[in-house]
Amino acid sequence: MKRRVAREKSLQALYQIDIAKSNAEEAMESVLNGAPTDDYFEKLVMGITENREQLDGMIRDNLENWTLERLANIDRNLLRIAIYEMVHSEDVPVSVAMNEAIEIAKKFGDDQSSSFVNAVLSKVKVKSDS
Repeated sequence: MKRRVAREKSLQALYQIDIAKSNAEEAMESVLNGAPTDDYFEKLVMGITENREQLDGMIRDNLENWTLERLANIDRNLLRIAIYEMVHSEDVPVSVAMNEAIEIAKKFGDDQSSSFVNAVLSKVKVKSDS
């Protein structure tokens, strides 16, 4: 599975975890629908699930006039994926994590998702650079 597909499948699994309150294993199994699993897909879903408080804190710290709970589910989970990659994946450049999230937002989010995701991730990047 290519990393873009792993990110998209991770987004779908994280969405299920949020909406249906599934556990990570059930959500991954459901998203894969019988297809073989992928190490990167599993790393993203499990890593984000295990580091959710840290990731959500970073998102909260970089929101203006929004709360984490008010964010669209797609946007919130895309931010979690990108920030997880930015902070915890040494083999993924920050710019790649950001660009992938923006492109996936264009595909799965609404008209404003990609610019919103870009704005929040740009703030996270600036803070992590300093």
